[in-house]
Amino acid sequence: MLFTPIKPMLLQTGNEVIDDSNWIYDIKWDGWRILIHKEGERIEAFTRHGNNVTAKFPELQEVGHSIREHTAIIDCEGVVLRENVSNFDDFAYRGRLTDKYKIEQACHTHPATFIAFDVLSTDQLQTNKPLIERKKLLSSIIDPCNSLQVTPSVEGNGSHIFQLTKEWNMEGIVGKKRDSTYQINHRSNDWLKYKHFKMTETIILGYIEKPFSMLVGTKSKNGYNKVVANLEFGFKPEEKIAFKKIASQIIINKDRSGVVWIEPRLCCHVQYLERTENGLLRIASFKGFSLDKNPEEIAI
Repeated sequence: MLFTPIKPMLLQTGNEVIDDSNWIYDIKWDGWRILIHKEGERIEAFTRHGNNVTAKFPELQEVGHSIREHTAIIDCEGVVLRENVSNFDDFAYRGRLTDKYKIEQACHTHPATFIAFDVLSTDQLQTNKPLIERKKLLSSIIDPCNSLQVTPSVEGNGSHIFQLTKEWNMEGIVGKKRDSTYQINHRSNDWLKYKHFKMTETIILGYIEKPFSMLVGTKSKNGYNKVVANLEFGFKPEEKIAFKKIASQIIINKDRSGVVWIEPRLCCHVQYLERTENGLLRIASFKGFSLDKNPEEIAI
């Protein structure tokens, strides 16, 4: 198990936050899921997909010194914090770097912090213990530092922390049953995520037939239409039928990648988590047509 890729326990999507003493609520950080493995002076980090990213993060040496146990596997979110709020683009930038010099520079411009929220093992396996015990163990074996923190948790009062994270412009929260065990490579209703989504209006610029998706965008400052998302989810069958019927009458062309481009006459509502620095919409889905909206009014 140690120093080998592990598929972590995953979250289901929750509908409504409840205040229940049987649940523990954590802040949901926006970065990459990272599992940190330590044995003595050796420390390595793996993504949820099993990629070893140790060389990308020299901060891990400080992390190793902050873990009191000789042996440990800790579940974290790797983030870059800006005014205590995680910035997904900044951590993704760190994850793309391969040049040693650029990595060293990025430690200063985009310093990584690993936010720990669970412990899978120390000198013995911990996954079968209830979450509340693992949380106490986690806090006892970590000396917080710039590169390693333990995520704040509250018991029961989920609606309050959910509102606070919205005010702080954070991604949301995670609710976990206090007696839940850690189920490797399993998506469980014992762990639920609650995100703060936003709504916007976009211009429909094209679509892909199979599997169906819709390219949406906005008008940029130079007057051109810019694609900001490729929507794959949220469509009702009748909405697809109606759209294809109308779109077939306003096709401009079809490119080699299979995108059917249409005249920018139609608009739609889009739900999304956040905008990247380039103006792209992350975790976006279709939320209905906007029939009364003029495409000329939709701009970045």
